[in-house]
Amino acid sequence: MERLQKVIAHAGVASRRKAEEFITEGKVRVNGKIVKELGTKVSQNDKIEVNGIPVEREMPVYFLLYKPRGVISAVKDDKGRKVVTDFFPEIKQRIYPVGRLDYDTSGLLLLTNDGEFANSLMHPKYEIHKTYVAKLKGIPARESLKKLERGIQLDDGKTAPAKVKLQSLDKKKQTCIVELTIHEGRNRQVRRMFEAIGHPVIKLKREQYALLNLHGLQPGDARELSPHEVKQLRALAEHGKNAF
Repeated sequence: MERLQKVIAHAGVASRRKAEEFITEGKVRVNGKIVKELGTKVSQNDKIEVNGIPVEREMPVYFLLYKPRGVISAVKDDKGRKVVTDFFPEIKQRIYPVGRLDYDTSGLLLLTNDGEFANSLMHPKYEIHKTYVAKLKGIPARESLKKLERGIQLDDGKTAPAKVKLQSLDKKKQTCIVELTIHEGRNRQVRRMFEAIGHPVIKLKREQYALLNLHGLQPGDARELSPHEVKQLRALAEHGKNAF
């Protein structure tokens, strides 16, 4: 479900603010009935009219992008930096990222124009698992990794339990590779978790998002999700809480 004014704006009928004016002025009908409340939410199946003209909604599309480092997880950037939608020049639909990856983080990112789908995946209660591979400065002790598994205190609260695996280490260079699986999505969370145990991230990549991975893709590559993958993600979000 999405807010009515957002759907109207997303269809290109008017700006969000103008869409709100249309609603409060009684110029919008949903399933034949005039709607004047701005908080009204509509589904993909609801029929919307503005000034008697049906609103044509875009067909939903779903993409997986291997985001390179040095790219903004946004549809535009006021500093002129490269954004994730730049990798989809031929896509007419107005897609946007599901969540975000930091500018310096590479890896799997979903993009869609389906707001209901995006919101369900991002909602904390559904606990969608995301797996990251990090190159760290120094080699953390086993007890430090256990702290991450149990949940560690950050400035915005304690993290949920995580799954942690030390993949490899280089004693000479004093670096290591650690795999971390979490289901939260706080700002720069993975980097802050490793900083909290005294081992800053040198390089970070998200390798898996729920059932999806980067197999066969190079940085900058993208592919459309299959109908089966979309169905699986919807089911996962609906049932939620896929425990470790």
